[in-house]
Amino acid sequence: MDLVTALAQARTPQKPGPDTPAGSAVPPWPGPALPLPDSGPAELDLGRLLHLSLAASDGSARLRPAPSAGALHPVDARLVVGTGCPLPPGRYGYDPLGHSVHRLGPAPHGTPPGATVELSVTAQRTISHYDHRAWPLILLDTGHAAAALWLAARALGTGPGEVHLDGHTEDPLGALHFAPPEAARRTVDAPTPRDLLTRRSARPPLRGTPPQEALRAVLATAVEAGAGELAWCAAVGEPQPALVEPAPDGTVRRLAAGEARPTLAAWAAGQAWIADAGAVLLGHGCPTDAEAPQIRRAHLRAGFAVHMAHVTAGRHGLAGRPVGSWQQADLGAALGAAPGRDWIVHGLALGTTHSEEGTP
Repeated sequence: MDLVTALAQARTPQKPGPDTPAGSAVPPWPGPALPLPDSGPAELDLGRLLHLSLAASDGSARLRPAPSAGALHPVDARLVVGTGCPLPPGRYGYDPLGHSVHRLGPAPHGTPPGATVELSVTAQRTISHYDHRAWPLILLDTGHAAAALWLAARALGTGPGEVHLDGHTEDPLGALHFAPPEAARRTVDAPTPRDLLTRRSARPPLRGTPPQEALRAVLATAVEAGAGELAWCAAVGEPQPALVEPAPDGTVRRLAAGEARPTLAAWAAGQAWIADAGAVLLGHGCPTDAEAPQIRRAHLRAGFAVHMAHVTAGRHGLAGRPVGSWQQADLGAALGAAPGRDWIVHGLALGTTHSEEGTP
């Protein structure tokens, strides 16, 4: 897969072709399905960690704690388990539908205590619907899955773990290591398990400009979680439509005056409802000449950051919906800079009012 070509094609206005079969929602892991045992007091609670982050909660396999474009969920998880876990050391494939594992073999020599969750993908699930637009969405979904795991660890009080989203490898695309807990305790700002299991992408319309403090918190979360890979701003509506960005002193300052949301709606696969959203958080960067590792890193971090920002938005009473498909969205050129240097990579539509029913 030539990722540079795939991203260039995804950014064009060409429409996807007809749907094709998505295939199985779970890889054909070998051997019997094994339950995830309950953990002991000094063991990493793998069962709850995966339940709060990756497990399906409905028979269709669409509803999960981590969002996915089209609810197609291309991300697969392999576990490398060391000591200090309820499972015997080894390598395992995870089944999010049955919330079970399949043993794949022994653990590599030198496996540290705890468990590493490796994130790979079955691309056909997303390609089946999005065609040539699929690969940016696949990478964003992987970043969302990584953030869901990170937040689950915080909710369980086992620490956030080590996050590896450097973009240098195609398989796995990302990995997170979680050590056995020394003492389980939640930090003050950690989400609760209920927060993670009830998070939903709100159905449009999402109207109402977010309060300044809430928008500041969402932007700050995205900047921190994005680890410097992208720049972040937000298009806001009434009473003064503008693009705003975080200021060095922690406040929000104006980047550009004027109404950007109708243009964003056109760029986001023609989703007209975005023009009426209260605000749209935007992660931008990843120039046209970016090579594959930078493309992977930018999109993985964008998915991670938008997921974290979505949770922050919920804490401030805002509804949110990730927006991952962007065509001809050269934000830098639209603001008068050189073309091809500053593309929109990911977004999060926000509002204070929304439809009552959420979507996966």
